[in-house]
Amino acid sequence: MNFIDSFLNKITMYRLVLYYLAAILGIAAILSLFGILSVNPADLAFSAFIILGACWSSNWLFAKTFDATANVESFFITALILTLLISPVAPTDPAGIGFLIFASVWAMASKYILALGKKHVFNPAAFGVALSALAIGRSASWWGASNAALLPIILIGGLLVVRKIRRFDLALSFAIVSFLTIALTATGNGFTAIVQTVLHSPFFFFGLVMLTEPLTMPPSRLLRFCYGALVGFLFAPNIHIGTLYFTPELALLIGNIFVYAVSPKGRYQMALVARNELAAGTYEFVFAPDRLFHFRPGQYLEWTLGHNNPDSRGNRRFFTIASSPTEADVRLGVKFYGSKSSFKRALATMKAAETISVCHLSGDFVLPNDKTKKLVFIAGGIGVTPFRSMVQYLIDTKDTRAVTLLYSNATASEIAYKEVFDRAAREIGMKTLYVLTNEPASVPGAYHGFIDGKVIRQAVPEYEDCTFFISGPHGMVEAFKKILTDMGVSRFKIKTDYFPGFA
Repeated sequence: MNFIDSFLNKITMYRLVLYYLAAILGIAAILSLFGILSVNPADLAFSAFIILGACWSSNWLFAKTFDATANVESFFITALILTLLISPVAPTDPAGIGFLIFASVWAMASKYILALGKKHVFNPAAFGVALSALAIGRSASWWGASNAALLPIILIGGLLVVRKIRRFDLALSFAIVSFLTIALTATGNGFTAIVQTVLHSPFFFFGLVMLTEPLTMPPSRLLRFCYGALVGFLFAPNIHIGTLYFTPELALLIGNIFVYAVSPKGRYQMALVARNELAAGTYEFVFAPDRLFHFRPGQYLEWTLGHNNPDSRGNRRFFTIASSPTEADVRLGVKFYGSKSSFKRALATMKAAETISVCHLSGDFVLPNDKTKKLVFIAGGIGVTPFRSMVQYLIDTKDTRAVTLLYSNATASEIAYKEVFDRAAREIGMKTLYVLTNEPASVPGAYHGFIDGKVIRQAVPEYEDCTFFISGPHGMVEAFKKILTDMGVSRFKIKTDYFPGFA
């Protein structure tokens, strides 16, 4: 389990999906060579080549035309999905080749032509194959996503993707509603119908990979449940309106429309205003948005920074917003380690007025509406950024609710935003305990050691009445969840959220 967590922490979500799709396609090619899959390996290679070429060229052309930042992994991921959805065609089949090119070009086009507020609405691959069925009468077979021989790799890789993005709630709501709908609408035995769906449909590939695409996912847990339930209902094979039966791609596109209706709209361009050193190895980047930007303290964004020669982690990152909604600028706190990624190197060398593109505002890791709740924030390292957002908001709104911050770093030089937290102590009565795990010298006002049950009891004697918010590396978050539950804290009073800055 530690090996899996270590692997997932070192790779971005997009790169994980890219490797996963390539693995499925590679295994499919090997199985086809041995006759286990009923596809011609030469046709498969030819189709993959045509789709990759069409996706790359059209994505490059649309990005240039619309002056947009092209995401490095984007066309690869869409191309590999299309290769798994559309049955391979032979070089002697011009109509089939036309189908591949039509679906590929329109999949890429959907991210630009159908982008509302510079944010694409539809899953590109689903849109490409759905439009092909409507316009040229050629439908996707989902051959590689629904073959029982590929089910083990589809399931294992899909679960890794969902674990990486921590969206089991979405996948679970999809599965439950889909199974219930299949069982209730089956013409025969409901259990048999479910088994057949699992073994001979794209159920797992669809629910674990395509449904969970971040850019077409709603921003909160409740909305994710609704999204998963809606698509799960429409995914059931017997659901129809008159003579129209819903295909998987249609179910997903309808879900995409729902997500757009309930989500923050548009993509923003943020111009760099200032870069400040907060602590040893930690910098704050201050940006001015191109228009009014609304968010809740503690939410996060996807940040896209176009740069030359991106490394294996690509040009996209998820980072929590460090600023408060009460501030005009948008702040980003970033920890720089010894070996920087190409993204962080490009970020570190940004000049004033240069821009970064952001979208996909999300996150449930926000202040509760009930101001009578006693709150305890536990932060590790750069995981403090959502708490900086919340605390600055509390200061600016003069909100004096009971809050205690336990903030752990290796040394005192690594403490970020100390002036904000010290100001909160003076103005709104917030308590802060700075915890140093590897500080060789004594630091007044700080605790030397680790945050454990004893420290929590001493700092927060009424801990059983408190709601805990934990932010930091995944391993730290899981460790504190165990400490708190062992102390008798209800799991319903422990709030954690996927902290994308570590993705």
